[in-house]
Amino acid sequence: MPTLVYSRPITAVVYRDSTAAARLLERAAGALADAGHICAGFVQKNVARAGRHRCDMSLADLATGHCIPISEDRGPGARGCQLDPDGLLSAMEQALAALSEDTAIVIVNKFGKTEIEGGGFRPLIERGLERGIPVLIGVPWRNIESWREFAGDFAREVDADTIGTMFGEPLLARLGLRREATGTITTTVEGGQQPASNGSRAGEPGLRG
Repeated sequence: MPTLVYSRPITAVVYRDSTAAARLLERAAGALADAGHICAGFVQKNVARAGRHRCDMSLADLATGHCIPISEDRGPGARGCQLDPDGLLSAMEQALAALSEDTAIVIVNKFGKTEIEGGGFRPLIERGLERGIPVLIGVPWRNIESWREFAGDFAREVDADTIGTMFGEPLLARLGLRREATGTITTTVEGGQQPASNGSRAGEPGLRG
């Protein structure tokens, strides 16, 4: 099995356009799978519905291929956030259960409001890092300060606008991910802070057993 080599434990794709970011992460997941790496986590799928202001959201589980709905049906006139917390929790639990010694990378579609508040996919990110599995995650620019407070020096940031429509190995190289046929996973981390967990701030103890 090829070894995935990465520059930092977390690669954050920082974006303004959520649709383009979802497609970028999907391309990255495909490139990783084509290179022989086993992925866990999710990419987001949005499906427009006639007469609705918002799309139906679901998460494609990269370990199983299953799609998990995460939208609440609040009627045709509903606006604002329609995230289903129970659906998100179910997805996170399934992703945690899918982590194994063969998992090469965890992909998380978004560091959003739920993660800022201490929930959502934080446990998946933390569990992956605890097990030495790198994380690739989408981060909206509007959440960048909260993200930096959480991730500290563990994360490398890549602006989605600089990636464009890259595919395959060039895309992985731009994300700081590459493969080696043999050898051990290597990590270069400056600073040594752990991602903040359970409401703690960067620089305080982060990952907790």
